[in-house]
Amino acid sequence: ILVVMATNMPESLDEALLRPGRIDRMYRVGYPSKAGRIRTYEGYFAKVANSLTKEEVEKLAIITPYATGATIKDLVNESLIMAIRNARTSVTWADVIKAKQLKQLGPSEDVEYIERERHATAVHEACHAVMAYRIRKHMDIDIATIEKGAEYLGMVASIPPDDQFTRWKSEYQSDILVSLASLAGERLFFEGDNSSGVSGDLESATTIASLMEGHWGMGSTISSHASNRRFEVGAPGGGKGPDQNDRELRRALSDRIEDNLNQLLERVEQLLKQNRQEVLALAHALETYKTLPGDDVAAVINCENGTLADGRPYADASFMNEI
Repeated sequence: ILVVMATNMPESLDEALLRPGRIDRMYRVGYPSKAGRIRTYEGYFAKVANSLTKEEVEKLAIITPYATGATIKDLVNESLIMAIRNARTSVTWADVIKAKQLKQLGPSEDVEYIERERHATAVHEACHAVMAYRIRKHMDIDIATIEKGAEYLGMVASIPPDDQFTRWKSEYQSDILVSLASLAGERLFFEGDNSSGVSGDLESATTIASLMEGHWGMGSTISSHASNRRFEVGAPGGGKGPDQNDRELRRALSDRIEDNLNQLLERVEQLLKQNRQEVLALAHALETYKTLPGDDVAAVINCENGTLADGRPYADASFMNEI
């Protein structure tokens, strides 16, 4: 007997149902691959008038890495709504990007920041974006915004350019650098001061650093912190080894995590100083446009003309001095 089940919570199934002999085969269905997303987009866009190129459809598949058939259909329908609202019957790439932003971020709360807070939020997100663009090569910037949402003042979202199933130490370190960029950037641009808005970034950085040090073999010890706790064997070494350097490597896990974060914070500070002009340019662009897709973030950083933002004026030294 072949039983087909669809559930997001396999643990909710009765264990008796899963015993050998009860079900002939069990299939796990994951998210569509990049190729599958391309074909699905092509199928749905074939049903509506549009001016999208083959390259744009492929780009859309890349920037929606976990899209299912249902979410793809929903995005195409929302793109058509965007076109109709602008008195057009054919969907353009701009319609797709606006629809994606709406689905991804939800409608903004349409609040107006006071000038100081708007500027600080723009600098905060610009630091994230510049660091992501310069350091995080395993992911592309998807969107940068300072439009307030229900749970954030602004955000920079990144996506993998290809389907990826393993991650490397250097990639996790770059993720931490991007997270710490807000703290380092606020202190750099606001005379050593920083806002409470960095709390979520510090939580993210600490979580990754903790997993690197205690679980993923990317720290100063080899044994797994999870296994040590499970078998109640304690931390390795315990500071009883004859070699002082060996004892230093086996200090408390929290101390090793803190030292690693401090070293990475110093690196972020230097990188932001080196890219100060890019941060100021992007912060100005975010205050001007509020939301920028990844291609326009790159255009501003490289002083090029983008789809929405024109980054060429930022190559003008007098304009940058004014900023």
